[in-house]
Amino acid sequence: MIDFRTSPDQYRHWRLTTDGPVAHVTMAVNENAGLFDGYQLKMNSYDLGVDIELNDIVQRLRFEHPEVKAVVLASANEKIFCAGANIRMLGGASHGHKVNFCKFTNETRNAIEEASVESGQIWMCAVNGTAAGGGYELALATDHILLIDDGTTTVSLPEVSLLAVLPGTGGLTRVTDKRKVRRDRADIFCSMEDGVRGQRALDWRLVDELAPASQFDQAVTARAQELARRSDRPDNANGVLFSPLNREIGEHSIHYRHLSVELDSSRRTATLIVHGPQQDAPGSVADAQAQGDSFWPLALARDLDDAILHLRLNQPEMGTWLIKSQGDGTRIAGYESLLQQEHWLMREIRLFWKRTLKRLDVTSRTLFALIEPGSCFSGLLAELVFCADRSFMLDGQWEQDDTPAAELQLSAMNFGALPMSNGLTRLETRFYGEPQSVEQAREQQGQPLDAMAALRGGLITEAYDDIDWDEELRLLIEERSSFSPDALIGMEANLRFTGPETMETRIFGRLTAWQNWIFQRPNAVGRQGALQLYGSGSRPTYNFERI
Repeated sequence: MIDFRTSPDQYRHWRLTTDGPVAHVTMAVNENAGLFDGYQLKMNSYDLGVDIELNDIVQRLRFEHPEVKAVVLASANEKIFCAGANIRMLGGASHGHKVNFCKFTNETRNAIEEASVESGQIWMCAVNGTAAGGGYELALATDHILLIDDGTTTVSLPEVSLLAVLPGTGGLTRVTDKRKVRRDRADIFCSMEDGVRGQRALDWRLVDELAPASQFDQAVTARAQELARRSDRPDNANGVLFSPLNREIGEHSIHYRHLSVELDSSRRTATLIVHGPQQDAPGSVADAQAQGDSFWPLALARDLDDAILHLRLNQPEMGTWLIKSQGDGTRIAGYESLLQQEHWLMREIRLFWKRTLKRLDVTSRTLFALIEPGSCFSGLLAELVFCADRSFMLDGQWEQDDTPAAELQLSAMNFGALPMSNGLTRLETRFYGEPQSVEQAREQQGQPLDAMAALRGGLITEAYDDIDWDEELRLLIEERSSFSPDALIGMEANLRFTGPETMETRIFGRLTAWQNWIFQRPNAVGRQGALQLYGSGSRPTYNFERI
């Protein structure tokens, strides 16, 4: 089982130090501590285990270190910054693992970019040795790249020429869309095995700054201090420490503090039951901060984030996720009023929810929301309904059950605080081409909507009474599970992101296509493919037909 839970005392591949407003995140990969047997992580190459630790670092810096305003990403290896994803790992990994690995790595890179843009915790990269493939992609995720100008250090994306695959964590897209490298220069750069160094790398906008070896450390310090001065993060604030995540895994269930998951192998479903707050919201932001990582919105985000990752990697056969909720929805408004205040911690929790919901958006599983009596899909939690491919609401009450009928309630959180990767809210995406429906929904904020009102407003897919509920859902789930998972992956990925393209949607859209095709072609993974023969001294054998 792959476990995404970690902490600084368990890191094997990274060093994290802080010095006032500047943090140093140093890559020092233990080559003998790979996630699986059969390969060594030489030359600061990485596997999923390395990136799990980096993801934890990104999270902890944002919550545990509010005083940190700039982050320096560097390498403990004097000759190689990072050689990228480990080739032996890629060559031996299953197709599904490669795709999930690239998706998670992309999400971590996106979180770095979001920290720089929205959290005021600005990342820079000090490239003190060759950065190849995923190593350069890691540098691309930062806001500023400072390259040592020693005549030998290069940056490169050599996957096409060496491995018959593509930079799977957004490399091509970030080169053109983020760094705005000219198309013909990008074509040259991505076709070179040896990469680009020095002034040429600067002229082509592949890096932002050069420094000779004799002045490199001073240049890094000066740039980090300059970036820190741009930040709006507080100088003296107490962070929120992350305690170990409480999770219990049973034979057919997973239990967190505020989330339960029920697994049904016969139907190939995972039912995620989100639990609403058990008590009213604290009276102030200070009181919320005093609760630490037990503050309900933060605790639930941690639970949900881990559950998504755990199910992705460890339960790939559970192709349909049923999303439910339980609790008192009237309590959620008090928490939302705190989350909307201008405070560094409230901002970080909002952004954590934004990232977690995006993680759900790009997960290759069918998502169905089930709104039943006793549910609490209000405001923040209503976003889970709008993440779903289809949503169903029970009209009325269960027979011989006095639990009040299900309600759906909108709030300000549904109208801008939690945008998707396409830059739109989920309601704007849902009602693309129907701006009047968005405005109608906006006017209904704070109103408890029963099944018929939600159906009239287009907020759900269908409403069933208690007589039809079980049978309709049974037929729906059986139909879905009979379809090809590959076809569903393509269909869902295409339909979820209506409207404008952004760098982020292009990265994930292209990732779905590239990794589901190129990474299983014989030219890459066949017996004579490039990933299998890399480093052996033998050249790969390609089928040169264009498809």
